[in-house]
Amino acid sequence: MTEEIKNTTEEAIDSAKPAVATGKTVKPRVGKKIKKSAVVKQVSSGRVYIKSTYNNTIVTFTDQNGNVLSWSSAGQCGFKGPKKATPYAASIIVKDAYEKAKKYGLREVAVFVKGVGGGREASIRAMNANGIAVSQIKDVTPIPHNGCRPKKPRRV
Repeated sequence: MTEEIKNTTEEAIDSAKPAVATGKTVKPRVGKKIKKSAVVKQVSSGRVYIKSTYNNTIVTFTDQNGNVLSWSSAGQCGFKGPKKATPYAASIIVKDAYEKAKKYGLREVAVFVKGVGGGREASIRAMNANGIAVSQIKDVTPIPHNGCRPKKPRRV
């Protein structure tokens, strides 16, 4: 009996010694870590940023401070090539992003649209179809005031 106790204590001491080949110390496991469940904040009103270009459409749901709740793009939803800039893709993107943001309790949004692509109006219509109340629509497309500097006149 004393030999069995001796053998188990020697094995425990050997397992705590550094391994010769790797140079790392091996520690015995104590127990499993307990994960805490994440508390999801509830946001009733927020903002939606739609960036619609000739090549893609990106939709971002945020709270009033601008913290991102969810986002989606045409490429993320599986569209490739010229199909990414279509109005149909924009409606699918809004549906996908809203499914992710639904757990936050988002019901009313202010929409900020940027760009000139085909998904501008379709994405706003898709929000109404998915049951999101749109309180405000604002176009934030950047417009140059004076344009680029003209070229110097050519000297011959």
